[in-house]
Amino acid sequence: MSVPEEQFKPAFLEEVVGDRFGRYSKYIIQDRAIPDVRDGLKPVQRRILYAMYESGNTPEKGYRKSAKTVGDVMGNYHPHGDSSIYEGMVRMAQPWKMAHTLVDGHGNWGSIDDDPAAAMRYTEARLSTIAMEMLRDIDKRTVQFKDNFDNTAKEPVVLPARYPNLLVNGVSGISAGFATEIPTHNLREVIDACIAVMENPDIDLDGIMQYIKGPDFPTGGIVMGEAGIREAYSTGRGKIQVRSRTEIENLRGGKQQLVITQIPYQVVKARLVTAMENIRLEKKVEGIAEVRDESGREGMRIVVELKKDADASGILAYLLKKTDLQVSYNFNMVAIVNKAPQQLGVKPILQAYIGHQREVITKRTSHELEKAKDRSHVLEGLVKALNILDEVVAAIRASKNRQDAQNNLQWMFGFTERQADSILTLQLYRLTNLEVTQLEKEHSDLEKRIAVLEGILSSPRKLDAVIRKELTEIRDKFGIDRRSELQSEVEEIKLNLEVMIPQEEVIVSLSQEGYIKRTGMPSFTRSGSDRNASGARDGDYIRQLLDVSTLDRLLVFTQRGQFYLLPVHQIPEFKWKDNGTAIVNVIPLDKEERIVSIIPVKELEESELSLLFMTRKGQVKRTMLRDYATKRSGGMAACKLGGGDEVLQVSLSDSSKDLLLVTAEGMSIRFGESEVSAMGRVSAGVRGIQLKEGDQVTAALLVTGDDGELMVISDLGYAKRSMLLEYPSQSRGGKGIATFEFKEGKRVKPNGSRLVGAYNTRAAMPAVAILSSGERLEFPAGKASLTERKHIGKALLAIDKPVTIVDLLPSFEKQ
Repeated sequence: MSVPEEQFKPAFLEEVVGDRFGRYSKYIIQDRAIPDVRDGLKPVQRRILYAMYESGNTPEKGYRKSAKTVGDVMGNYHPHGDSSIYEGMVRMAQPWKMAHTLVDGHGNWGSIDDDPAAAMRYTEARLSTIAMEMLRDIDKRTVQFKDNFDNTAKEPVVLPARYPNLLVNGVSGISAGFATEIPTHNLREVIDACIAVMENPDIDLDGIMQYIKGPDFPTGGIVMGEAGIREAYSTGRGKIQVRSRTEIENLRGGKQQLVITQIPYQVVKARLVTAMENIRLEKKVEGIAEVRDESGREGMRIVVELKKDADASGILAYLLKKTDLQVSYNFNMVAIVNKAPQQLGVKPILQAYIGHQREVITKRTSHELEKAKDRSHVLEGLVKALNILDEVVAAIRASKNRQDAQNNLQWMFGFTERQADSILTLQLYRLTNLEVTQLEKEHSDLEKRIAVLEGILSSPRKLDAVIRKELTEIRDKFGIDRRSELQSEVEEIKLNLEVMIPQEEVIVSLSQEGYIKRTGMPSFTRSGSDRNASGARDGDYIRQLLDVSTLDRLLVFTQRGQFYLLPVHQIPEFKWKDNGTAIVNVIPLDKEERIVSIIPVKELEESELSLLFMTRKGQVKRTMLRDYATKRSGGMAACKLGGGDEVLQVSLSDSSKDLLLVTAEGMSIRFGESEVSAMGRVSAGVRGIQLKEGDQVTAALLVTGDDGELMVISDLGYAKRSMLLEYPSQSRGGKGIATFEFKEGKRVKPNGSRLVGAYNTRAAMPAVAILSSGERLEFPAGKASLTERKHIGKALLAIDKPVTIVDLLPSFEKQ
């Protein structure tokens, strides 16, 4: 006998995978991760509660091993792993996750520190009292049942849910293409809102929010952001901030401590404490002495002990910003409505619940009415039989057997089959006079009860009154005070720089080749405290030295009119003898950019000072310092430049001094700063001095009054001093007056071809000359002769052409 060949059908992989994944997605959305809008439960939760109810694991009885419940659920209703069932059970027993726990656990059920629950063979559980309200009347045909996975039992499609569990206990879940995140709410508020929607179906969101003001988390905390709550309640999506409840306590000895008594929902306490301890260990913030978790039977208490004189408010702000002491919570209110996932606002959720309750109460009333009518019918027969008792007894005695007796009662006295059966099962003690009276009373009460039940079924208003009454009873029995405080505005956390960065006096040095470093005073002191002996690479030299604090910021200006705002604490720290790091590693300078000025600032945003820009081509610009406040780390335009021009110098100004410009060809001009009007950050400024062809500004000084002297130096080391008195104030923009005379002629020893520097003798004077040959010469600036303004000067350094001075360095020792 030949075996028939296998039959293969062609199929595309995409179609096969698409079909299978589609079925899988539908399953996990409907039957695993997303809750039903009516009872707010996922299938595994519903099955756990029903299995416990079915096995009599109820609040008035003793606890039962969790493993037994898990086995019942897995064997009868939920053909999945025991761990997933037990995890669902554990969550329902944890009071820091559920507003009202549905499982009453006994034993180790985990902790808010994310400790796992003990294995199910060790823990015990029973239904909580409020869980019975989820299941109440389930035996009265109130909800639809379906076959379980192997058709051996029936399970409920949804629970009667006598209170709005979806909003009260919230839910969180992820499935294919859908996720849900519904926060917990206050039972009283939700029930009041439910009643309000029933009484006024046209109620708007504002009306509902009179009752439900916002989420109420079991862990408490402060919920901030009414706008986010409103958006979530309207659309199903929204964002709020949840902040820990903290207070600052004063201790003896002038110390303070932060005490945290409530943390945000779903934050793991142990991880939060560890995060704060790491901040202390890594010294990301100054002032934390110790972090302790003192939580116990009295409740949560995390203590952050601070050092003396620490800024408690600043440290708290830092912890709120950098740890889970404050977190964002994103609403995503998705639930299954008519077998499909939907994103819902709060009103549709309440409407769906009310619709479910109307259905539940209608079915329950119909069931009770049916039972009452049946009992009434039986009682009618019994009362009638007792009234003609002798004839009934005679008829029964004359019958052959039970069936004959039943038939005789039916045709002789007109009893129905149901009535005849109940007469035959009547116990003899019921024939007493007392029992007859009781039967008549029971029949009368039943008739009244039937009238009430029929009234409920015939009147939607009466039906709603029943729902309202039962909801009110649950509210009064289980309602608790709100645990989370609501705050309408989201409080902005302002981080104080002083908190994050330890204040320290430092020296910042910048070399000619662009190497920068920050050095603390201990390293400077250990190296001999010589300010002129800072480390630099061979052939390089220190160009600028700044005494600043780690809390200061540096305004760094380049010759191309760009500026960078550099916080001092971001400059890498090096020893005093180290070379430092290339500044391009700290700020993103272009290759062609060269730093011309660095100005330390403490106050920037609210400063009344100005910045004075001087360019090589004689342009001057004054701009308010506060215009340079920025949060950007990249370069920004500081000054607009003409073609071929570059920034010579930037100075900090209070607008009270005179500006003295000196050109390479020996011209100078002095005018008041006030002549330069304040302009915008990107403006080009105004003309300061009118230059001859080929000339350029070589120095710009801020001077006051006529006391003091001006010293100028040529490229061949000729220098002279002259009184400031000889430099009268002029109008801005003129040609100026001569301040140096260059010697010309074949037989005359030249005194230079251009000026390389000009100094106010009241300020720091040059100490070292850098020559074009690379040589460094000490510079006796104090020996420059005092002469009239226009003079040829005297040689202070023996320099012969073609060697010239290319740079002059001041002494960095404090004057």
